[in-house]
Amino acid sequence: MPKLLLATNNAGKVLEYQSLLEEVHFEIVTPAQQGLQLAVQETGRTYEENARQKAVTFARASHLLTLADDSGLEVDALNGEPGIRSSRYAGEGASDVERVTYLLGKIRGVPPEKRTARFRCVIAIAWPDGRVVFCHGSCEGVISSTPSGSQGFGYDPVFYFPELKKTMAELPMEVKNRISHRGRAAREALRILSGLAS
Repeated sequence: MPKLLLATNNAGKVLEYQSLLEEVHFEIVTPAQQGLQLAVQETGRTYEENARQKAVTFARASHLLTLADDSGLEVDALNGEPGIRSSRYAGEGASDVERVTYLLGKIRGVPPEKRTARFRCVIAIAWPDGRVVFCHGSCEGVISSTPSGSQGFGYDPVFYFPELKKTMAELPMEVKNRISHRGRAAREALRILSGLAS
């Protein structure tokens, strides 16, 4: 079975992608499993540029088909912040709890109806020769005033779905995979990967 390198060592992302791509006929491997230690600086100005940088760098180093993503939270009351800076919003090396606390501090006093937000995800699939294809996904919600749930990572505990009356971190994995930004982008990626493996 051919290998597909997942260009992340984020344990939460690895778990999600293993679930999202379980139907694909590739062995999903991580950089750590391949003995790769690469630090890719995310210097792009868009999700596409950052995802491409990671996917191409790892594909060339590993000589494997590689999947990388870049995703972010866009809060309307903050003019789209944190966006592509989502993982670095509270400073380099900040924990998930610190990022969430920082975000809530930035929108303290903003009424619930103005706390609209969306998650965006761009997946880049790269070949060792430099070819790249992109897949996109997004989902809409609002930022809750307090974190709730322990199922997700990142900003999931404060990303609230009014119609479900739950945060992303309160959703079972199968529900999250169906409606999340990463789930939507991954379904597009699954179609591409299934075509390659057939």
